[in-house]
Amino acid sequence: MIVSLSEVMQVTGGVFKQEISTGLENVVISGTAYSFLEKPQAVITASNLGGKKVKITLEGRTVLAIPCDRCLREVAYELLLQTEREIDFSLSEKERAAELDETDFITGYDLDVDAFVCEEILLGFPMKVLCQEDCKGICKVCGANLNEGECGCDRTELDPRMSVIRDIFNNFKEV
Repeated sequence: MIVSLSEVMQVTGGVFKQEISTGLENVVISGTAYSFLEKPQAVITASNLGGKKVKITLEGRTVLAIPCDRCLREVAYELLLQTEREIDFSLSEKERAAELDETDFITGYDLDVDAFVCEEILLGFPMKVLCQEDCKGICKVCGANLNEGECGCDRTELDPRMSVIRDIFNNFKEV
């Protein structure tokens, strides 16, 4: 969805406010597509601060389907979208880039709401998601979800990558 900021730019103190629902079906982060359980709903406010400066505010929420980091069960993760950006239209694209002003969602006086929302989702995306705090994960032998019950596999064997550490401990026992 593209919103034109040209009308706001014409009047100092001018304000544009609109409730939006994006057309996004999913968001791709690090090559993985995450689908929305609830599409992003937000309120966009653009205020002319004078001197070709505009303050853009985004407030809203969405719910993403993200797999649990231990057992891979889908988790409904609510993400609050809340940000405020000040854009100086008197600067050229090169000057904005030199100031590290990453506004890929602004082209001319047009605001790409979908790109703005995607950027905020990326910034607010969690580092780790668990279906429950004490998630047991999956069995390293058969892949069964251990939250649903024991699978009966023998998981006492040490991971082969840890064999060097096991040898060090065994050497200390002999001394």
